[in-house]
Amino acid sequence: MAPINLLSSMLFVSLCINFLRYSWFNPTELSSSAETVRDRKNSSIKGMFVFGSSLVDNGNNKFLKTLAKADYLPYGMDFPLGPSGRYTNGENIIDILGKLLDIPAFIPAFFNPATKENHTAVGVDYACGGSGILDETGSIAGGVLSLNEQIKKFEDVTLPQLQNQGKNRSKEELSKYLFVIGSGGNDYTLNYFLNRSKSNVSVHEFTDNLTTTLSSQLKKLYSLGAKKFVLMSLYPLGCTPRSIAAQPKRKGCDKSLNDAALLFNANLESLVKGIRPQKPSPNFVMVNAYNIMQEIIRDPVLYGFSDATKPCCQVPRRREGGNGISCQKGGTTCEDRNKYVYFDALHPTEAVNVELATKAFSSDSINDVYPFNIRKLAQI
Repeated sequence: MAPINLLSSMLFVSLCINFLRYSWFNPTELSSSAETVRDRKNSSIKGMFVFGSSLVDNGNNKFLKTLAKADYLPYGMDFPLGPSGRYTNGENIIDILGKLLDIPAFIPAFFNPATKENHTAVGVDYACGGSGILDETGSIAGGVLSLNEQIKKFEDVTLPQLQNQGKNRSKEELSKYLFVIGSGGNDYTLNYFLNRSKSNVSVHEFTDNLTTTLSSQLKKLYSLGAKKFVLMSLYPLGCTPRSIAAQPKRKGCDKSLNDAALLFNANLESLVKGIRPQKPSPNFVMVNAYNIMQEIIRDPVLYGFSDATKPCCQVPRRREGGNGISCQKGGTTCEDRNKYVYFDALHPTEAVNVELATKAFSSDSINDVYPFNIRKLAQI
């Protein structure tokens, strides 16, 4: 573990090195395939509009009065601009997908005051850590926008801005943007499983309602002009350091949480299969984050990791004044972040985000991404 004073003293040097590394991005760092690099150059994607929770939040939490914060060190210690509100040590999956798609800048957070009309050309990120598909899910974190509210911000604020910028930003041009949705995990961990004793609703009934709600939200985005969708499945919720630490006497992952995630993912795949035959058909891609993460967790060494069960950063428990999830502000971290699967007790490291984004972008296996990869979606 690196002491706090060492982190502080090396911050300036670290930021400078990272700035240079990210400014002079080499496409082959994430994929050595010449075909992948060539296809990316042919992509017509201008940007992304991102909706969801913490895994795809590019910093909205930094500007909201919420308990779900990630705007302090050690979060962002490997990010070129330092702590930005991303729930990891460096880049998240949205950042990496943006580079693979040749999008020239990071997708700006909606609530960042700098995200004005002239900064929306590459899209906008509306995602809020602690939020969910259901409106009530975000009540624990407080001050966050649910998926419905995020879509409303796109409709009422961003869409008029794009339309006012001329014909090249008209509603029809939205086919050149990806609409990425990464939500649902909090609806289980911060809603259903917390309130299960007070409710007679089964996990199957809850999941059916959850995916029905999501279906309506996707249709709303489609009616507003969205044509290309990337849907993130839930990863193994029961295998996070938080879930494992919750029941230390249990060996392995929490089966009930994993089963719930699998049930949601099965419904999500059925949703994609049901929508795609419609004419005119929107194009949907479902990233099987569960399968990708599970492969890494089962055999971390194969993917270059040494620890798949403990957080890289210092995570104080509730009795220590923490929440059992977030990094201690200014706390210690593991020496090599690239060797850890999780940065805090819930969110993956940048190294894992690279694995997720690269497979989502270029994998030809339907076990990773269905029915085809994001590279192909970008060329449609």
